[in-house]
Amino acid sequence: MEVRSTAKTVRIAPRKVRLVLDLIRGKDAEEALAILKFTPNKGAAIVYKVLKSAMANASHNHQLDETKLYVKECYANEAVTLKRFMPRAKGRAFGINKRCSHVTVVVEER
Repeated sequence: MEVRSTAKTVRIAPRKVRLVLDLIRGKDAEEALAILKFTPNKGAAIVYKVLKSAMANASHNHQLDETKLYVKECYANEAVTLKRFMPRAKGRAFGINKRCSHVTVVVEER
């Protein structure tokens, strides 16, 4: 049985989160938590919380053993983009896209 957890509209670009997700894909859940704990990225803290939530959902809602869980799949999809403008020379304005992401982690029992 697979159990998923999602963090929606997180203010970090999906491209940056995917670098962290590639580190934990396919690993045991406990090992993935240890990797995330010592990864010095903003994305690592976000993914840590989502993975912890997925593990809690698995043990509390579906009575799965937390020690046997592994990260089956994890992905970051693009969410809403905040459009901002930066003033430039000669009265011009350049656009800045502040990207958000939906982070999903799926765990399953081995």
